[in-house]
Amino acid sequence: MTQITIKFKHIAIAGVSLSVFLIVLFLQTLNNSGRNDGDQAETSHWKFPEDLDHADYLLNEAYKKIAALEEKIISLEGRVPKTYPDVNFLNYLKRKRILITGGAGFVGSHLVDRLMSEGHEVIVVDNFFTGRKRNVEHWIGHENFELIHHDIVNPLFIEVDEIYHLASPASPPHYMHNPVKTIKTNTLGTINILGLARRLKAKILIASTSEVYGDPNIHPQPETYWGNVNPIGPRACYDEGKRVSETLTYAYAKQENMEVRVARIFNTYGPRMHMNDGRVVSNFILQALQNDVITVYGSGVQTRSFQYVSDLVEGMVALMSSNYSQPVNLGNPVEHTINEFASIIKNLVGGHSKVVHVSEVEDDPQRRRPDISRAKQYLSWEPKVDLNTGLHKTVEYFRNELKRFKYSHRNKFKFSKPS
Repeated sequence: MTQITIKFKHIAIAGVSLSVFLIVLFLQTLNNSGRNDGDQAETSHWKFPEDLDHADYLLNEAYKKIAALEEKIISLEGRVPKTYPDVNFLNYLKRKRILITGGAGFVGSHLVDRLMSEGHEVIVVDNFFTGRKRNVEHWIGHENFELIHHDIVNPLFIEVDEIYHLASPASPPHYMHNPVKTIKTNTLGTINILGLARRLKAKILIASTSEVYGDPNIHPQPETYWGNVNPIGPRACYDEGKRVSETLTYAYAKQENMEVRVARIFNTYGPRMHMNDGRVVSNFILQALQNDVITVYGSGVQTRSFQYVSDLVEGMVALMSSNYSQPVNLGNPVEHTINEFASIIKNLVGGHSKVVHVSEVEDDPQRRRPDISRAKQYLSWEPKVDLNTGLHKTVEYFRNELKRFKYSHRNKFKFSKPS
């Protein structure tokens, strides 16, 4: 059907173009004839007024036909059904209405895919500060999907059964861009969403972060560790914002007898990461793909553990489905130094990039690795995607993004200090 519509478009446009061309050619001929004949042009103009009237009539008719053809094309395009990814069918007893705040973001959009494929009704609320419509465009128009442009700093009134609260910038360049807004999102925004959950008696999962541990004195970090956070440092707007978000969650749970879940998310990577995310994975991959220097901040001996986004989504869904209400670390316990990770990316991508060390970042955590004993015990969850497999998919995504971006020297990316 699509091919037929496209062919019809081409034929219609070609026919109309030819008609207009012939009319213009006819008028031009009359014009030139008048100029060449001098005084006879005046006589010719008055001698054959019916020719000009006829040409004007034909032109008007052509305009009418163009308008009619445009309406016809729009009508035909409307008949071509949009195809969606396959979804399971759930009856009304099993199907849930699920709200995802920040659902157009990196992690949120993958969670949308998972819940939609299961057959649930999914409502995404996003203010598109870091989220993008393109991340969820493949669901727009589906009967089970709804997208709402809204900032959760303002109250939200909607009817749902479950809530995944992911709304917040998560990378340093984004949350440092407007620290006050970041704090508001994680405090006022969380209050609004918790209030919604209380009113609806809906189960709610709060997406917290490993940043609540700050620059940890305990390694690996268990959920019982209280953290080592600088409350007035450059990262405090996010770190402390998430700590207050957790405090609010358990205050509501105790006072209002609510069902709450808290996921402390460690470094996550995968397709749909923001190009200017500013974290280690996106920075290193983009630099390597463009044969730029790979910038390592500090000595490079600081460590991170990286989990693929599909593993995180599985963990979040498992946590929501569980009966466990205490915070749970969701991350990959396999630890790498930043130097090791730079070498892995360089070897994977190829090219001629050199690794260069620059001055370290203020309050940059030196060690980061989750203790996932709780997740194993209560959720039967642990990461499954190995680093090599996940990085291959992520590199391919960024390679395609660079082609889409039509990279040139004028708009070369400015890499932010990674987290």
